[in-house]
Amino acid sequence: MANTDSSFLESVDKAISDFTEPIATWMAEVVFYEVHLFGHDFPWIVAWLVVAGLVFTTYFGFAQLRHLKVAFRLVRGKYEQKDAPGEVSHFQALTSAVSGTVGLGNIAGVAIAVTIGGAGATFWMILCGLLGMATKFVECTLGVKYREIHADGTVSGGPMHYLRKGMAERGFAGVGKVLAVGSAVSLLFFTFFGGNLFQVNQSLEQLQSVTGKDDSVFTSSGGAFFFGLLIAAVVALVLIGGMKSIGAVTSKLVPSMALLYVTACAIVIAFNITAVPDAFGEIFQGAFSPEGVVGGIIGAIIQGFRRAAFSNEAGIGSAPIAHSAVKTKRPATEGLVAMLEPFLDTVFICTMTALTIIIAQPQSFLDAREKAATGAAPESGVALTSDAFETVIPWFPYVLTVAVLLFAISTIITWSYYGLKAWTYLFGRSRASELIYKIFFCTIVVSGALMSLGSLVTMADSFLFLAAVFNIIGLYFLAPVVKRELRRVLEYVRRRDAGETDEQIEASEPRDSVPGQGGPGLAGATSV
Repeated sequence: MANTDSSFLESVDKAISDFTEPIATWMAEVVFYEVHLFGHDFPWIVAWLVVAGLVFTTYFGFAQLRHLKVAFRLVRGKYEQKDAPGEVSHFQALTSAVSGTVGLGNIAGVAIAVTIGGAGATFWMILCGLLGMATKFVECTLGVKYREIHADGTVSGGPMHYLRKGMAERGFAGVGKVLAVGSAVSLLFFTFFGGNLFQVNQSLEQLQSVTGKDDSVFTSSGGAFFFGLLIAAVVALVLIGGMKSIGAVTSKLVPSMALLYVTACAIVIAFNITAVPDAFGEIFQGAFSPEGVVGGIIGAIIQGFRRAAFSNEAGIGSAPIAHSAVKTKRPATEGLVAMLEPFLDTVFICTMTALTIIIAQPQSFLDAREKAATGAAPESGVALTSDAFETVIPWFPYVLTVAVLLFAISTIITWSYYGLKAWTYLFGRSRASELIYKIFFCTIVVSGALMSLGSLVTMADSFLFLAAVFNIIGLYFLAPVVKRELRRVLEYVRRRDAGETDEQIEASEPRDSVPGQGGPGLAGATSV
């Protein structure tokens, strides 16, 4: 019976792959089209994201550095207002968004970057993360500015809302509608097959590897099906509870999984503490050295930028969906908080991973570097990271399994919410519509444990970065709106720090500057 089930699943998997492979191949060739640059191929979509970060960093006067202190105070709740519209606190909105970006990219992607681009790729990865902070600030400020607050207190926000409303305000209503639909469709497709199926499939693979591999109970169809059902049940319970439930779960899960992973990194680094100065020296030297790594400085730049862009999702438009649910009356407060997302994801966690690998220098990493020098692609990023930890912690594969499971579950939970908002934008916000989505989403969770569906995942990745094209076009048009919102928040913070109360500040502000007080600002804060 088991063989029959396995054969049936393999035939279904093959049929789906045969159907989607030509589409996936075509989309990947378009979205990830590589431009030949200084003897190397560079995906244009990565350049699109990096240039946006450069533009917004310059336009807002390096806001990600100048206002970092304010962002941390906002996360700690210093300027919280109990009567502010929204569903979750600044901290919960941040952890919900971070849970959607922190994952296998931080574990496997970094290993691939330093294997191909050398230690110097770490420097460029950090730089790209810093630039991404500016993009996150812009898109998440707009997410709150143009969100819709429904009669039951729930919130709908994200690129589909600010592209439609914001572009209409700028006199480009038709263009805004096209961008909004394109963004919603792209994010929805990735939700089903990238933020869902891929996470389940990869976490199951890691679970199988530490429980007997081919002899693991989870290798059988029955074991995989049970795993899928278990994950689906957890996701369903959280998804039914809405954003408040998601915020409550991720506010505990994200710090826990980050602490677990970073502690493991710190242990490896502590056991090799004398090697830390040399590791940093290797990173800085490799970042500007024309020799010593595959492709020299250009190879290091390409790998660093590519992995950072794929890791923190700045400019994609996904994070504003979670951030828009925050309790605030001033949109730019959440934009400032959102800047911390690429900082935590790329600048901090990815750097810890890179340092661990560079310092530990496991044999598998050295072998992979030699293969990369011949042009061969790395076979596995997770294994390299695991081997680096194993040099100090022999039982680390079990810890890594827990980390991967936590990363996967938190990512699935967050993307289930992103997908729901894209779904209701396209198909309406009725109870029946939402129920259909939730059933479909949980069904895919189970199927992710049973089938690989590789072509669908490839196509999902293409859709995710296609969303960045729609989103960033709108961000350029709406940047002046964000600049006005930033000025209002900085003035608000200055007056609060000077001892004024919220009542005093709001009494002297223009009525359209505080959502909920009436005037033109109301359209961006309440449902119509």
